[in-house]
Amino acid sequence: MEAENEKSQGRFLGVRLRRGGQVYFFPGEGLAVRPGDHVLVETEQGPTLGTVDSVLPGDANPPPGDEGNVLPGVLAGIAAADDLARDAENSVLAAEAAAFCKSCIKRRNLDMKLVDVDVLHNRSKIIFYFTAPSRIDFRELVKDLVHTYRTRIELRQIGVRHETQMVGALGNCGMVCCCHRYLRKFAPVTIRMAKEQNLFLNPVKLSGICGRLLCCLSFEQENYEEFNRRCPKPGKKYATGAGLVKILRVNMLSRSIAVLSEEGEEKEFSLEEWESLKPQRAEGPDTTPPRRADARRNEADDAGGLPENGGAGGQDKAKRMRANTKSMDADTDAAENIGDTAHERGHETP
Repeated sequence: MEAENEKSQGRFLGVRLRRGGQVYFFPGEGLAVRPGDHVLVETEQGPTLGTVDSVLPGDANPPPGDEGNVLPGVLAGIAAADDLARDAENSVLAAEAAAFCKSCIKRRNLDMKLVDVDVLHNRSKIIFYFTAPSRIDFRELVKDLVHTYRTRIELRQIGVRHETQMVGALGNCGMVCCCHRYLRKFAPVTIRMAKEQNLFLNPVKLSGICGRLLCCLSFEQENYEEFNRRCPKPGKKYATGAGLVKILRVNMLSRSIAVLSEEGEEKEFSLEEWESLKPQRAEGPDTTPPRRADARRNEADDAGGLPENGGAGGQDKAKRMRANTKSMDADTDAAENIGDTAHERGHETP
């Protein structure tokens, strides 16, 4: 009776069709279920047994990002005892198929790694998930599998991130990986995120079990971008209502800015206090002439600008120095052009 009382009717049901897979939100259709119950979903490939992941109350909407998603099928109803018995048999069959497939891969010396096997509820198809460094010719492997199981066989190559999502592992934080626990979709993660968050660019600490950048780098990226747009850059000088100050450091977690005043006193302001000071950059643009222009002007002054170097001798010396300068500039430009051409021909390894 207590178990029945725990069941509730929700407006939307979050259903996970496979372990470690994405959660789809179906209309509740008045079904009284609780998380962990099994339901049947009619898909294009046939009936599929899913597990209820969450039950949203009647006045709730699907979580952001799930609205408008194309559902893989239609929620048919609660799974019966026969459906649960068949699912248990399919689990045994999946384990046997995985062992047989691994033996075939080893016998045929294929450079691939089997990750998981999924047997559809009505056994109309068996899907083998694998990883490989490149394209694999597995036609003979498919023949072995079809000959043994007499059903449709699909070999689907996945990436290392999806492999971790299916298998599951402990992350650097000591908890189960986010992708296996609750993450439904992978967001793009770049090294720029680590730089903006002032993290040490250590590949060991920034990489997850899959060898790719940590998914959690994208969780707070929006907050860091908003903070970096509003706060000044360290090392710059600003004229404020409190006088001329130099930015020492900024802290996004405390949303504070540490500055050094003209008297050598270190002060710390919150982001709102800093904006109330109406800071303005105290340093103008760099007006230093290019080095090559300085060298040419100095050479010209030394050659013809001094009285003791005047006359024909001074003019000849100036001409010789200009000729040497042009020759050196031509050699330098040629070397730069060669370097630019080589850079354009190269490519970045992903």
